[in-house]
Amino acid sequence: MAAMLETIKNCRWQIMINYRQLVIDQLKFKETKPVPYARLYFEEGIAKKMDQYLASDKWRSSLHNAIIGWSGICVGSNDQNVFTDEYGITWTTGKGAMHIESPPLNQPSLRGYDFPDVNRLCPDELLSEINRNVVANKNFFTNVGFGFGLFERTWTLRGFENTLMDVAAEPRFYMDMLSCVAEHQLKILSRLLQTDVDSIYFSDDWGDQRGVIIGAERWRHLIKPHLAVMYGKVHKAGKFVMSHCCGNISEIIRDCIDIGLDCLQSVQPEAMNPYDLKKRFGGQISFWGGLGSQTTIPFGTCYQIKAEIHKLCVEMGRGGGYILGTAKSILNDTPVENAVAVMEAFNNEFESGLENNSVSWG
Repeated sequence: MAAMLETIKNCRWQIMINYRQLVIDQLKFKETKPVPYARLYFEEGIAKKMDQYLASDKWRSSLHNAIIGWSGICVGSNDQNVFTDEYGITWTTGKGAMHIESPPLNQPSLRGYDFPDVNRLCPDELLSEINRNVVANKNFFTNVGFGFGLFERTWTLRGFENTLMDVAAEPRFYMDMLSCVAEHQLKILSRLLQTDVDSIYFSDDWGDQRGVIIGAERWRHLIKPHLAVMYGKVHKAGKFVMSHCCGNISEIIRDCIDIGLDCLQSVQPEAMNPYDLKKRFGGQISFWGGLGSQTTIPFGTCYQIKAEIHKLCVEMGRGGGYILGTAKSILNDTPVENAVAVMEAFNNEFESGLENNSVSWG
């Protein structure tokens, strides 16, 4: 509890810390103290339990999340259990997560399908709002994303099972569909690159916990060439490329480096060993994440959680190229003591690193 009170007392530090520079230094493989952290997010159910456990909600304003991001597209949804978005995909939300109720392409054909207008997806008003937010958060590293990436967008259009069959049985159609998706997303990128954010945040789950879903060779043949163009466009605009990807994609990390991915987010330790990745690829690509949301956080002791967070900061942070983070959000069924241990350890590691470090101050 004493550590918690100290964290709350020092939350005023947030307005003085140059989080942005910490992240940029890490992305440029410069070791920093403290190691920045980001995306430490608690679902509201567990957050309320923490309020009660700590007899205060002040911990919420003590977090040192170094990265702020926004969505750069308006894809419609509403409070109904079933809705249809701008891509013509019908979703249902009443099963604990969003599921596709009906994809717009019931057959392996694009005939009659029109992608949504990019100016409507990324209206000027939204881009202007993002730029205002960047100015208001000048001490933070900022990014903007557009949701489903190349692979994910294809399966939202066709349905997941159909897409896997298309890759194998309808390769010509799948390549055509993928090319159309890539062309559309390049137009979205052109809009998002008008904003003043530090990075573009891609999101595309290429892997499950066994490996690359469509196989590494197919990924290299189908996905990689389009990504190379998209990443190049972002770099030409002077911004960093960050990408979320779940699962085990160790087979293709070298490919990601080759086409210019600056930072890989999630780094699920249940799927890939982050320390092994650091040994193999340190100094070539940055990693963001690494704390197990399926193992360490829900099932570890408080001591094990804090020890692992310290190890991540020391070993992954050595030589730069690391942003501390959980692989996933802190879920509602997490033991409250464990959730508090994560929060305290993140803050304690960060705040202890601030001592005598003038680079971190604005």
